[in-house]
Amino acid sequence: MFSWVSKDARRKKEPELFQTVAEGLRQLYAQKLLPLEEHYRFHEFHSPALEDADFDNKPMVLLVGQYSTGKTTFIRHLIEQDFPGMRIGPEPTTDSFIAVMHGPTEGVVPGNALVVDPRRPFRKLNAFGNAFLNRFMCAQLPNPVLDSISIIDTPGILSGEKQRISRGYDFAAVLEWFAERVDRIILLFDAHKLDISDEFSEVIKALKNHEDKIRVVLNKADQIETQQLMRVYGALMWSLGKIINTPEVVRVYIGSFWSHPLLIPDNRKLFEAEEQDLFKDIQSLPRNAALRKLNDLIKRARLAKVHAYIISSLKKEMPNVFGKESKKKELVNNLGEIYQKIEREHQISPGDFPSLRKMQELLQTQDFSKFQALKPKLLDTADDMLANDIARLMVMVRQEESLMPSQVVKGGAFDGTMNGPFGHGYGEGAGEGIDDVEWVVGKDKPTYDEIFYTLSPVNGKITGANAKKEMVKSKLPNTVLGKIWKLADVDKDGLLDDEEFALANHLIKVKLEGHELPADLPPHLVPPSKRRHE
Repeated sequence: MFSWVSKDARRKKEPELFQTVAEGLRQLYAQKLLPLEEHYRFHEFHSPALEDADFDNKPMVLLVGQYSTGKTTFIRHLIEQDFPGMRIGPEPTTDSFIAVMHGPTEGVVPGNALVVDPRRPFRKLNAFGNAFLNRFMCAQLPNPVLDSISIIDTPGILSGEKQRISRGYDFAAVLEWFAERVDRIILLFDAHKLDISDEFSEVIKALKNHEDKIRVVLNKADQIETQQLMRVYGALMWSLGKIINTPEVVRVYIGSFWSHPLLIPDNRKLFEAEEQDLFKDIQSLPRNAALRKLNDLIKRARLAKVHAYIISSLKKEMPNVFGKESKKKELVNNLGEIYQKIEREHQISPGDFPSLRKMQELLQTQDFSKFQALKPKLLDTADDMLANDIARLMVMVRQEESLMPSQVVKGGAFDGTMNGPFGHGYGEGAGEGIDDVEWVVGKDKPTYDEIFYTLSPVNGKITGANAKKEMVKSKLPNTVLGKIWKLADVDKDGLLDDEEFALANHLIKVKLEGHELPADLPPHLVPPSKRRHE
């Protein structure tokens, strides 16, 4: 009798069990956040409802930039293969949004077919109409890079009011839709044209609240001299600082992202290091995909809560019978004051509120009489999700990461620099002499031996105290010298013989030249007399 009561109570007490993070996010959204969004018309104001494909899709990289900054060439460089629909040229060539994705055979799926495919995360793009869908396609091809990530190529951003209006769809709104769902946004700039047009400025502002996903690439940097490159870099940072209103400096990668010879090779090492850093950032996306989706759901839940407070406050202020239209205008004009009131009453951060101007525009066309009053149960459910369920999913994210440590992007340009003599830093620093038959330290050993025999060796070895007198002359911090001592004392007897002392000096030289010390001593640096013990 009354068994339904006990079951319901038990359901409240017991936390839900999820097999994967993606499954957990999907269930939490459908059960705890979607009802709140639907009740307060969230989808009419902010973002369409999420679908299963949004939780299951591969990490996506969105490329944005003015025309001829090398967006399509950048994709070609990454996957090392032409893709269907690809056009490259100095004029504005890519006039469509192209989702470059993995598929068993090469082919193109047009936009109208793409938005009805439930396996793809693009169904809600249907809202942007035919003008956009005729300019949207999916290029699919079998490629190892696309096994792990998908890449979105975008039309080049033009300058001038005429071109902006003639697109036929809201370009900034489409980019904002993608920004909410992608894992990384790469803004490309050409070293020769840094001007940020009105449309580009509008686009960057539309990416607000997604600054953590943005990376900036200064492309074609091999076409200018070092002095000019410094000036261009400074000008770019100044321009971005005026548009991206964050206290942090945005990360800018400098290089030439294509497979042609460098025109001015003076900064080759810089370009190699920058490309390696960018590749590592992109390669980490599959491993961090679950965490990104979790983070985006938290952001969405916070916005949905604030939206519910705004809509219910407007509903509360509306008269029941007369003067509805005049009251509506008054409320829209005084929306800033309503924001402040909600902020005080519910202790909500100002950063959680939607754009005031955009919200006022959207409210103009809404019927306030259809708005819903505050329903605490829906908000409590969302709070419970944020406080308890999300915390449990965070633990699952780390567990999934530990089970898949090798989940990185492979193939294409990512394989070219991973191993072999053209890997970043190969044969430099501690890697110098890796392929030599002779011990690389041997060529400088006579010089080190002269110093060694002035340090009063006993039975062919010097003490740590005597070695320290010489090593501190390098002016390196004790923490670094301590690591060098551990690496050089190969037999771990607390003393250094002549070979170990020479090795210590070689490692000091490596560090003074600006290279990092290895965590463990590489086999080619082990002194010859110690190798028989290895």
